[in-house]
Amino acid sequence: MRLAIYGRGVVIKALVLTLAIDISALLIPYGIIKVILLAVSVLLISFTLYFFRDPIRHLPEGLKDGDVISPADGKIMLIEETDENDFLKARAKVIGIFLSPLNVHVNRNPITGKVKFFQYIKGEFIAAFDSSSDERNERTLIGIEGAKFKVLLKQIAGFVARRIVCELRTGDNVSIGEKFGMIKFGSRTDVILPLNSVIKVSLNQRVTGGETILAEVTV
Repeated sequence: MRLAIYGRGVVIKALVLTLAIDISALLIPYGIIKVILLAVSVLLISFTLYFFRDPIRHLPEGLKDGDVISPADGKIMLIEETDENDFLKARAKVIGIFLSPLNVHVNRNPITGKVKFFQYIKGEFIAAFDSSSDERNERTLIGIEGAKFKVLLKQIAGFVARRIVCELRTGDNVSIGEKFGMIKFGSRTDVILPLNSVIKVSLNQRVTGGETILAEVTV
């Protein structure tokens, strides 16, 4: 199983903690406590490795210039129109993706282009499925300008997620489907698109980062 590079520090800490628990279990003479400690260590390292998994993804066949792919695994929790004033500066469509702790949390670029806008905003850590979390929670805003249209991407921390990882900065060239970061332990990822976008997904649909086409923008 391939692990995300963004989680290596956490995995190392989990391995050290697991080793400490195992050593303690071996030194304790009481059978039931020994079994409990060993079970805890197995669950800890298993969950950590599972959470930071990084499966190989392949772009869908027949991808068109106006296609926007999902930047994250999860469930579609929001499809609506909004006034976007940070990057698109126009009426737009937003697709919100909720990531549970069991989803793959690696984020991928939804289009090919150049990062023209980047902003990190400190905030709260309310539940990511709350409709107001996109304006209240800690988040990263990434504006990508493609050849013919713009997309704004939001990494939004959740109640459990307290760490946003983003390698991108203003001026970076990006390719569709490439990994650029992750949000650790449950989160939300929003994609804000031009108003003329044709949405290809529906509410509560499960999507796969780097593979599912979210929308097609008329170009």
